[in-house]
Amino acid sequence: MEWLKEYWWIIIPLLLLGVILNGIKDLKKLSFKEYLEKKKGIKPIPYDDDEEDDWKKK
Repeated sequence: MEWLKEYWWIIIPLLLLGVILNGIKDLKKLSFKEYLEKKKGIKPIPYDDDEEDDWKKK
């Protein structure tokens, strides 16, 4: 356990490397084509900016 006292700082970059690699693996699982296909089926929320306009008209 003496080596742990001297080389504790090595654990931090290894931990960060693991987090980055897991993030990359999860990002590779995403499918942008499926996302865009799902998005086409969603109807946008109607928005009337005339009724609730808080800004003063000049």
